[in-house]
Amino acid sequence: MDAEHTGQEFPRVTPLQQMIASCTGAILTSLMVTPLDVVKIRLQVQNNPYPKRRCFLYCNGLMDHLYFCDEGSNKAWYKKPGRFRGTLDAFLKIIRNEGIKSLWSGLPPTLVMAVPATVIYFTCYDQLSLFMKSKVENEAFIPIFAGIVARLGAVTVISPLELIRTKMQSKALSCKELHLFVRRKLSHDGWISLWRGWSSTVMRDVPFSAMYWYNFEVFKKWLCKNSDKHEPTFVINFTAGAMSGSIASVVTLPFDVVKTQKQTRLWRYETPQDIDLHTLPTSTWDIMKQIVSKHGISGLFAGLIPRLIKVAPACAIMVSTYEFGKAFFHQQNLKQEYHTSDSMDLK
Repeated sequence: MDAEHTGQEFPRVTPLQQMIASCTGAILTSLMVTPLDVVKIRLQVQNNPYPKRRCFLYCNGLMDHLYFCDEGSNKAWYKKPGRFRGTLDAFLKIIRNEGIKSLWSGLPPTLVMAVPATVIYFTCYDQLSLFMKSKVENEAFIPIFAGIVARLGAVTVISPLELIRTKMQSKALSCKELHLFVRRKLSHDGWISLWRGWSSTVMRDVPFSAMYWYNFEVFKKWLCKNSDKHEPTFVINFTAGAMSGSIASVVTLPFDVVKTQKQTRLWRYETPQDIDLHTLPTSTWDIMKQIVSKHGISGLFAGLIPRLIKVAPACAIMVSTYEFGKAFFHQQNLKQEYHTSDSMDLK
């Protein structure tokens, strides 16, 4: 099925249908990418067991999840590390010894955050693109602007929920305890504390979004031209998504490294006596300087290959599923419009 592409087709897909398409894409992406990260973590655990009282990030390509090691020992993907000789060996042994469900450990918290963030992001992007096409003559920069604004909105809305969820995952809290935690945080640090890490997230995600959508449109048109297609197919959208996601992930990796540093400091230590938090750099640029001084420029690009392996398929699956869903709704709307016009003609 051809994906929706031209500006004339956008009005035929409603915002609700865009939300359904993006929701479906987020769920499918999580289902397909989560096993890759489960295997990656299991391989890491057998070689470098995580020390107690420290945090680590569990990522699935759409969202980052912070886990506390004392609590993490009860998770399916943390215990029973086994001895794996590689990725394929890990896949086979996990399925044989623990059941196939273990490959999707940690999926529920992934969906809780990934679905609303993705729905906001993709729906806002399409609505902004549609609006700007009727206002701007040069359409080349529309993907950049729409991508920036859509990502800013999604990050701003989701950040407070992300902070609360991170605290819930670091320790088992009742609703009452969580309410007290939020009240204390607001009274001590103010409302702005709910957006802790917002700046580093924005510095990573906004440039990523701008580059991703711009390159996606460029690659999509180029692939259509070279394959003699008037409209992008599922394969074209998939390929363009993987290529644009790979480029954007490489360029924005330093900001991802900084975001990881900031997040893991939130609950790295049980008590403030363990370390003087005031001596740690807090700004994005200061953390970058610290990383470069310790590890060199290469430290800002740590984890490049795992990030590419994770982000490229996630971007490809998400955008191709989303475009496929819009194309499906577009065809259904055309049929409905055709039947409606036929009924009116008969009358």
